[in-house]
Amino acid sequence: MRDINTKQFFTVCLLMNEERIKKLVRELIIEIGEDPTREGLTKTPERIANVYKEIFGGYDSNSELSVQFSEDSEVVVVRDIQFYSMCEHHMLPFFGKIQLAYSPNGRIFGISKLVRLVEKYSRRLQIQERMTKNIADELYSHGVKGVAVITEAEHLCMKMRGVKNNASVSSAAFRGIYEKKEEKENIINIIKNPSKTFFTQNS
Repeated sequence: MRDINTKQFFTVCLLMNEERIKKLVRELIIEIGEDPTREGLTKTPERIANVYKEIFGGYDSNSELSVQFSEDSEVVVVRDIQFYSMCEHHMLPFFGKIQLAYSPNGRIFGISKLVRLVEKYSRRLQIQERMTKNIADELYSHGVKGVAVITEAEHLCMKMRGVKNNASVSSAAFRGIYEKKEEKENIINIIKNPSKTFFTQNS
């Protein structure tokens, strides 16, 4: 099956036809075997159209990473960024937390912009592994020395159907200096043990 690229998805989202979505949802309700005129369902197509504009808003969003400040630091770590996304295979949610770290190169990002970066790539049809790489790649493209992104998520497509298992899934992406074994181990320890210091000493 041919993959649709990000640019195509972006265009589709911008052209999302709310009335068409309502019509399609109404038809789906009928195909499921329900009555779309029933009291509890009469406004469901409208509700779903509104929800889709929000949960798929990542196609039409800007992480605003261009907003930076002249300040340096060895490493910046933002822990437990919550996210919600939709599995592209079954269109069921997967959700969890992201641990994000980067080593600035003389400039730092506003913390809220890093949350926006996560939302940009989570609020779309996704798979966890690609989302993790997307976040790392965009952050690294802004000239930082290194980036580490660790994602842990629960997938309803696995919990609700199929194997019906409660396993969680972890994925990670490392860029720049964090691709080196020693630096990778160091940043993982910093992320996992916030009360301890693991900074390597320059020789």
